[in-house]
Amino acid sequence: MFKSRVWQFGQSFLSFLKRSLISHWRSLLLLLIGVFLPLQIFGELAEEVWENEGGFPWDRPILLAIHSMASPQLDAFATTLTKFGVFWGVFPAAVLTALVLFQKHRWRSLTFLFTTLLGSIVLNRTAKVLLHRARPQLWESPAPEFDYGFPSGHAMSSMTLVAVLVILTWDTRWRVPLLIIGSVFVLAIGWTRLYLGVHYPSDIIAGWTASVGWTVGVALLIRPHKKSHHLT
Repeated sequence: MFKSRVWQFGQSFLSFLKRSLISHWRSLLLLLIGVFLPLQIFGELAEEVWENEGGFPWDRPILLAIHSMASPQLDAFATTLTKFGVFWGVFPAAVLTALVLFQKHRWRSLTFLFTTLLGSIVLNRTAKVLLHRARPQLWESPAPEFDYGFPSGHAMSSMTLVAVLVILTWDTRWRVPLLIIGSVFVLAIGWTRLYLGVHYPSDIIAGWTASVGWTVGVALLIRPHKKSHHLT
């Protein structure tokens, strides 16, 4: 009986997801392009500045100032905390949120969550591959990364999740606590990426900006708070 109901609810959600994506695919594609193009331009500008002028004026000084506080204890702390930016924190929180929305049959909100998180991943990976901006090499990182650095995936994933949760709880008493806790979390994850020397500040800022623009845009299209399961 339980498995049958879960299967039924799953089929209902997948049906709504399919209808929603078919209905909005043009708008979502335009939004994706609209967020990606400024990200591309900013990335190209950043690369040009680094090649000709040694970087944005704030990139190197901020990194060196943060690194001046380095210690073995902070190394261990930042190495552990940064893992919550994706697999230890963002991913479990996203799965838990999806399960809650599924249990409450909130297909529109679940579609918003799914579309926003997936789109954020697509934006990040596409930008990294096309821009192939090298990571900082100012010191030996205690947790090195070996792929491209722009924009920061940790910054994007943490900001996207927090933005989604704030939007989903906007009309509830959880909005303010989530906004405060989420802001601290996003800033903390961003700090770990700088402290570990695997991103420039401009990588972090670009990730945050793209995530907010994408999430708000998807929310305006899908309208996760709309009670009806209809697409109008």
